[in-house]
Amino acid sequence: MEFKTVTTQTQSHIDNQAVASMMRQVIYALIPAVAALFYFFGWGIITNIVLAVSFALLSEAITLKLRHRPIRAFLSDYSAAVTGLLLALAMPTASPWWLLFIAVFFAIVIAKQLYGGLGYNPFNPAMIGYAVVLISFPVEMTRWLSPQDASSALMNFGDTLQRVLSYSNTVWDGMTMATPLDHVKTNLIRDISVNDTMATGTQFGLFAGKAWEWISLMYLFGGLWLIYKKVITWHIPMALLLGLAVISTGFWLIDANQYSPPLFHLFSGATMLGAFFIATDPISSSTTPHGKLIYAAGIAFLVYIIRVWGGYPDGMAFAVIIMNMGVPLIDYYTKTKIFGE
Repeated sequence: MEFKTVTTQTQSHIDNQAVASMMRQVIYALIPAVAALFYFFGWGIITNIVLAVSFALLSEAITLKLRHRPIRAFLSDYSAAVTGLLLALAMPTASPWWLLFIAVFFAIVIAKQLYGGLGYNPFNPAMIGYAVVLISFPVEMTRWLSPQDASSALMNFGDTLQRVLSYSNTVWDGMTMATPLDHVKTNLIRDISVNDTMATGTQFGLFAGKAWEWISLMYLFGGLWLIYKKVITWHIPMALLLGLAVISTGFWLIDANQYSPPLFHLFSGATMLGAFFIATDPISSSTTPHGKLIYAAGIAFLVYIIRVWGGYPDGMAFAVIIMNMGVPLIDYYTKTKIFGE
């Protein structure tokens, strides 16, 4: 009996180390994107990260204490920190502290710990938190600071911190702007074609937003690093990006004035972040090779549907959550048959 207990504890320690190693690689892979966000948006991304990660660790610790679980062992796997980091990157830069707190609370406490903790959550925690605040506070979730290319100067750290801690609608209205996805969608409602919007808008670069195409490129580099380090496999990113490229190319060829080109969809919004860092969550995503392809293709299809015809400019969070629901069914019908069965 004693030997069995020691073996179980040792196995748990090994599993914790494996999870921690994987999560550290994810953090390293996100560093280029964080640097790009800092360059284009200033200190707002730093306040996002500090507050979101702090709230995530605190929420995890309090919940573990209430559940009578070892706090240090679970915090040291970095899963809560990664959830906070992903939320910080997904939400508008320099988000007010209370918006980050609500998103983190629903991600860590509701979507993760109430289901039993890491390994038992059926939904991606970060996307649950993001979806809750997006539905509940749509105005605040569209207040992205103007990037460096579209603004004369970025706020210094003191001004950023003051505005994050003492949120004021009046102050922020003059400093924020719509994202490229939102801008294109709004202009289509006004009968302004995609070509005219991208040709005349100062916030657009070669094929997407000036800031967003570079940020997405950093996510791409980080994602390829994760594949190289074998933290994730190629199935989900490739199927998601290829699926989104195929469907967007088809509609773009039908009517280029009404539908955005494929590169715009690939390098705008949360496409690259979702393909490599969100949809690949090992707990809530499909686990079989064929299942991963179906799962990711479904996300791509839903993202495009929501972007073009839905009520939100980007649909990554909703697409991931919806496909999380289908994971058990997908895995059941795509599992590898045992020889002789």
